[in-house]
Parts: sequence; C-alpha cells; structure tokens
Amino acid sequence: MVTVRYFAGARAAAGGVSSEDAEAGSIAELAQLLADRHGERLGLVMKSASFLVDGLACHDREAELPAGVTVDVLPPFAGG
Repeated sequence: MVTVRYFAGARAAAGGVSSEDAEAGSIAELAQLLADRHGERLGLVMKSASFLVDGLACHDREAELPAGVTVDVLPPFAGG
C-alpha cells in the first residue's frame, strides 16, 4: 500500500481528492490504477506528471514502489 498525494491540476483531475491510498508495485501500475479509478482526465495528467517518492524524484516508471512510501503527483507547471 502506498499513499498518493495530488497537487494542483492533478488534484482537480482526481475530483478534488488531495490524498488516498493505493496498492501498486510501480509508478506505471499506480498511474494506470488511478486513471481507472478517477477517469480519463487524470489519466492524461498522469502521462505528463512528475512523481516524487518519499520526496525524491522518480524518473523510472517501472521502478519498484516499496510498501509504505508516499508518492506525490506533480502535473506540469506553467513558467520556467
């Protein structure tokens, strides 16, 4: 089980949910599970989002997610 926290547009795409628990073994699996749970809009956000796992950037969507971690979903932000 991992804790997922949504920020900015990801939160809006998840229907206003700011945090929830999910069972997933990787970021890719988590992204699919959450898109299935919340719909196509979140699925689109997940394709371009950045992910922090316990505060560290995770660029490998196939990397294993240990149980108990917190995954932050950060959509692309405007500006530089």
